[in-house]
Amino acid sequence: MVTVRAFASGDEISLIDAWNQSMPGDPTTSGWFRDCVLLDPNFDPEGLRVAVIDGRVAGCAYAVRRLTPLAPGTDLEPETGWIPFFFVAPEHRGAGLGRRLLGEAVAFLEAQGRTRIDFSSYTPNYVLPGADAALYPDGFRLLGGLGFETLYSPVAMDRTLVGYVTPAEVHALRAKRESEGYAFRSPREGELPELIRFAADVFNPDWGEAIRQHRDTKRMMIAKKAEIVGFALYGAYRGIPERFGPFGVDPGERGTGLGKILLHLTMTMMRAEALHSSWFLWTGEAGPAGHLYTRAGYEVTRRFHVMRRSA
Repeated sequence: MVTVRAFASGDEISLIDAWNQSMPGDPTTSGWFRDCVLLDPNFDPEGLRVAVIDGRVAGCAYAVRRLTPLAPGTDLEPETGWIPFFFVAPEHRGAGLGRRLLGEAVAFLEAQGRTRIDFSSYTPNYVLPGADAALYPDGFRLLGGLGFETLYSPVAMDRTLVGYVTPAEVHALRAKRESEGYAFRSPREGELPELIRFAADVFNPDWGEAIRQHRDTKRMMIAKKAEIVGFALYGAYRGIPERFGPFGVDPGERGTGLGKILLHLTMTMMRAEALHSSWFLWTGEAGPAGHLYTRAGYEVTRRFHVMRRSA
């Protein structure tokens, strides 16, 4: 018999087992689940709907809404809720359990007044940027059947750093920009407040918070003239050193090659640490950033669909 209820203490062990059977391309750990779900200040056990069969978790769907702001100066996004993940163990599929779990997750958020529900783009603790239709086609179809529509489709990209050498053209471009008054270096500790504000205000609060939590200036690079106009860092997310980003250049400075310089200088720093690759989960493939990464040798490794259901 299947029971669907709120998460309770003791579910975590079998939940992790079921997760790793259900999503073999994205296995997780008890440490990640503890830090990014249970200890998330927005966690509400009623929103984590679990299906239990014979005392073990057979599937779940996680619904979350903001109870605390993402960053100073931001609101609770009162219209929005998120479903960062859901799954059903392989042996329990085909009986409508996934639809039931997702339906309860949606109902939980709607009962909290949420009129817009996004799949997977919850920051800072999302699992993937969106639905991976290639790896999890059944889940993608289920979301569509419940009224979720694709907003946009970011890609993940990777690049080997084995044998990487900073191109001569980047050295020449850097010299030219430095002659114009730009500086490229790791930020001083006294510049961190300016960098956090720049990232949060020009891009999004999540990036500012990533820098605030990261704090390791040796893994950051900035472009500065009179003020900071660009930045790049690595190792900021979950402490994974080979994970690149966040990375951004002031829109008014684009077309000057600052992004190209920052990207290659950061890859040089990563290579100096003997890291073997650089990767990230989220960029627009057809936009300026996607073209920059491609020219720098990055290749698309996964495609996602950020999806939304609106009331």
